[in-house]
Formats: sequence, structure tokens, C-alpha cells
Amino acid sequence: MNRLLDKIYGSLLGGMIGDAFGAPGEGLTYLEIQEKFGTKGLVDFEGTGTDDTAVRNQLISTILKCDGYPNVDSFAQSFIDSRDQNYRLWFVPVRNSFHKFSEGLSLPAYAGWGNMQSSSTAMAISPMGIINAGNPRQAALETMELASLIHNGPTGFCRDAACSIASAVAAAFKPQASVSGIIDSARSHLMPVSAKLLIDLIDRAIEMADKCGSYENFREEYYKTSLKAVLADSRETIPATFALLFLSEGDPRLAITWAANFGRDADTIACMLGSIVGALHGSSGLPSEWVEKATRASTIDSSYSGGHRTFRGEMSDAPKFDNLEISKQLEAVIKGRLKDLKEVSEHVKSMTG
Repeated sequence: MNRLLDKIYGSLLGGMIGDAFGAPGEGLTYLEIQEKFGTKGLVDFEGTGTDDTAVRNQLISTILKCDGYPNVDSFAQSFIDSRDQNYRLWFVPVRNSFHKFSEGLSLPAYAGWGNMQSSSTAMAISPMGIINAGNPRQAALETMELASLIHNGPTGFCRDAACSIASAVAAAFKPQASVSGIIDSARSHLMPVSAKLLIDLIDRAIEMADKCGSYENFREEYYKTSLKAVLADSRETIPATFALLFLSEGDPRLAITWAANFGRDADTIACMLGSIVGALHGSSGLPSEWVEKATRASTIDSSYSGGHRTFRGEMSDAPKFDNLEISKQLEAVIKGRLKDLKEVSEHVKSMTG
């Protein structure tokens, strides 16, 4: 497996593993997780994830159908196409947008206006970072359009959140990628004025993590100072994600385990962080037992399980989602996009003499 394919596969697996790892702790505080699962908290994962992975897979399907160039309209169509399978998994703002554009009440580009705050695009946006491997600026630019489907207007900071995750994943593909470089990309490719709120929150969380010095101390301080009324609020989840990336120094086992045991919107934090560290280290850098276990999870069951929007079970009509095969298709997309850029470059060069 070449390094590019390894990183693509690692990002897909890392996100899915993080999602599944954090699912049992979704909606709980970290103290409630310890009370329910023991002092060590969550130590392993089951299944293949929650709505985070479902919407991510929709986005991947959209990318493949659009030959690597998805837009907000094609992304909206993915929700129409997957309604029967995924509707009951979708969070409130996703359902709101779906009804707006599917019933002709709003055009897709404006369907996110007025939706409640959440991480409903950020949690699933990693494929935009993948197809823009090594180009975080472009990842953020392309994500801005797609994310408007779910969030726009007053909750536009949730759209910025998606841009930050896509940019971070893209930056993780650089040959000399580092944790500090990834965090810098996550904030520097956001709009400096319009996205200042999120940039400042990320900076504040990193500063807090550095000052606290440990995961446990940071978690306690973050709970005291930074929680929002809605636990899925991207103003809470995004800063926490990058602070945990900082504290773990990008170590996949630490990063994903810490995120899963962070509580609140644990599955989303672990999913986003897993996508980043998976891209940074590749599948070869993830714990081998996790990779083996995730690889065996070949079917997706869109039924609820244990009170969470999780995929479990063995539904005979559940679609197959082979992460390795999909990784190969995304690799082909990247190569196709690079070919298109080369053609544009040659056209411009031909005009400059």
C-alpha cells in the first residue's frame, strides 16, 4: 500500500473508530462515563459508528458520483437518496434542512439558515480534506459551500467549524505534517474576520490545554469554563478536538481514547480527531487490533442501539461499505483532480510564453 492510500485509509478508519468508540459516552459527562463503565472509562469500541459516519459516507458517495467535484446541490441529493436508510439517524438541524430543500421550501444553498447550532457537517466533512490532500486552503474553500446546506446565517460558525476540520485533515497529508502545523492550518485558512469567533475559541482551548498540562486537568477546566447549552455546539466540540490533538501530540490511541472519554458529544469529537490522526499516521500507524476489528465491521445497520444513533447488527439489506475499496476510489479522485490542475497550469503557461 502506497503512502497516499495508507493515509486515506487511515483517515476513514480513524474517523469510524472514533465515532464508534465515543458512541456509548454520547450525552454523558466524563464522570458519568466513569460511573457507568468503570474508572478507566471506555477502553474499546463496537460497531461502525453513528450518524457521523452515515453522513460521511453520504458525502463520499456524492464525491464519487460527481467525479471529485461535489457541490451543495449534489450533497443535498445524497440526503434524498439515503432518506429510507438514514433519516432516523440524522440530528435535528440535518432533518430541518432536509425538509426545507426536499419539500421546496428552500434552495439547498440556503437551507441551513436558522438551524440550531451543532457539529452536523464538521463531524462528516473529512472526505473534503482527503480529496484536497496537502491543500488545506482549498479544502476550506470547497467546504464552505457544502456546509451551507446545514448551517448558514446566525449559526455560520458551524460552517466555519466544518472548514477547520477539512483543512486539518488536508494538512495532515503533507509529507512533513506535524500537530502544530495541522492546528495552524485549522485556524489560518478560516476567514480572519467572519470566523474570528471560532479562531479565538481554538486559540483559547490550546492555551488552556498547554497551561493545564494534562488531559485530566484540561478536561476538568474545560467543563468549568467552556460548555455550551447544546452539547453538539461546534463552539464546544471544535476547540476541544484541537486541544486534545495538542495534548495527545497526535498519538492515535491517546487521542481517540481521550476524546471518547471526554463525554458530551464524545462520538463527534472522537470521530473528527480520529479522522485527523488517521490521516497524519495512516492506517499503518493506528493500533493494529483496532484496524483489524474495524475492517471486520462490513455492514451498516441504521437501527438505534442502546439509545444512541449507532450502526450495529447484521441487517441483510444493509449496504456494504468497504473502507479500503472506498479509499482506492478516493485515491483515484485525487489523481483525477491533480490531472485537471495540471491541464489548467499548462494552459496558463502556454499563454505566458
